[in-house]
Formats: sequence, C-alpha cells, structure tokens
Amino acid sequence: HGEMQLVTRISSALEQNRLQLWAQKIIPLGGAPEAPGEHYELLLSMVNDDDNTVPPGAFLPAAERYNLITRVDRWVVGTTLRWFAGHPDKYKKLDMCSINLSGQSLSDEELLKDIIRNFNNYGLTPEKFCFEVTETAAIANLNSATKFIHSLKQLGCSFALDDFGSGLSSFAYLKNLPVDFIKIDGLFIKDLHTDPMHLALVKSINDVGHVLGKKTIAEFVENNKILKKLEELGVDYAQGFGIAKPQLLITVISDDILAN
Repeated sequence: HGEMQLVTRISSALEQNRLQLWAQKIIPLGGAPEAPGEHYELLLSMVNDDDNTVPPGAFLPAAERYNLITRVDRWVVGTTLRWFAGHPDKYKKLDMCSINLSGQSLSDEELLKDIIRNFNNYGLTPEKFCFEVTETAAIANLNSATKFIHSLKQLGCSFALDDFGSGLSSFAYLKNLPVDFIKIDGLFIKDLHTDPMHLALVKSINDVGHVLGKKTIAEFVENNKILKKLEELGVDYAQGFGIAKPQLLITVISDDILAN
C-alpha cells in the first residue's frame, strides 16, 4: 500500500519536475593519474509536496517495481545533459560525470536512442560521461546490457559496474562485460580496515580488475583508515562521506534548470 502511494508521488514529481541531482566527488588514489577536472557521481532525490527531500532508497524500489524507473532514468539523463549544455563553465571544468541507469533501462531501445540524440543535439563530448549499472542488473539482463553498453561505448561513453562483488558469479561475468570501471560493493569497503575477509575480497577484486584492464573505484569510504588501506591495495579511485558529502548540483523549477 505504501509503495502504491509512492507511485503516485513519483509520477507527480516527474510531471512537476520535483527531482534533484546531487554530485558526490570521486578522487584518484596513488595508482591513478590526477584528473584534469571534476569527477563525480550524480545521485537522485525527490522533493515532496511539503518540500521535504526523499532519498533514493525510499522511492526507487517502488519505481522499479511499478515500471516507472525508465521514465526516471530518462529524466535524469535528459536533465543532466541539458544542464551541462546550458552551463558551459561547469561543463568546461568537468572531467567525468557518472550517471546511474536501472536494469530495466538496459533493454529500452528508445532510451538508448534518446541518449544518443541528446549528445548530438547538445554538442556534448560523450567521453566526459560514464554510465553506471549494478552488477546484478547487468547479469540479469546480460544480452541487453552488453548491447546497450557496446552502443554507448562506440559513441565514446564509459561504463562502470556498480556494487561489484555482491553476485555469486562476479568474476565469471566480468570477463564478458565491456565495462571500464569496477565499483567495489561498499559492504566490503566500510569495514575492510577491521575485517580480514573483506580486505582479502577487496584485494582480489582489485587484482582481477587490473588484470582485465579495468579501473577500480571503492565506495563507502568513510574515514582515513579505510582510505589508507585502499591506497596500500592499489585501488584506483575512492568515493564516500570520508572524502566528500554529496552537494546539490541541479534543481529544476518549472522548466528552468538551475546551478547550485
């Protein structure tokens, strides 16, 4: 019943542009070259009628269950590209912007066409954008995911496999997915400085990723002890509250996209 109420609120938020995008910084560690510009992941929130902010975990599961998630993804991608096209100063400073996509969107050919059309219409460089899909979503839609990824990589975009390590056959699938980055599941990161098993898992994921020519990103980096361990392991990038909290980047009021 709660999810059904959320569906109405999500539909209303999409129609009334009551969604926000936040940027969380991703930094290079010792093994990665210093980025010439800003590198961050975009995170989504929803604004209720009472102006309270709703975090993604509270409404995205309902959007997925009731087939609204592709509309959400289309809003996020379209709004992001339109915003950068309208803010050349921000675009010039950008090294890479990561945008999340759901598993359902990987089989949506119309969304794929929309993304390609938006890049052409706005004259943006695809190499500055990385799309993230979770490991479980990619594996569940393996054929669609591979086709979707190949199409956007041909355009110049990068891809990251998010929450890597959560699946039972992670390494078996990794060899066949044409992704550029592996985002190690935060479950293993947040206590790797105190849990020997998680430390060993992160080391294994990092080593295998490098053998396959992929860069690694650690999520949920919450303190300097974790950061130090990641540098010792040779992980390429880090992201989390211990590095930078998300900052509001894009607010939409009516049809005006505002910079923050």
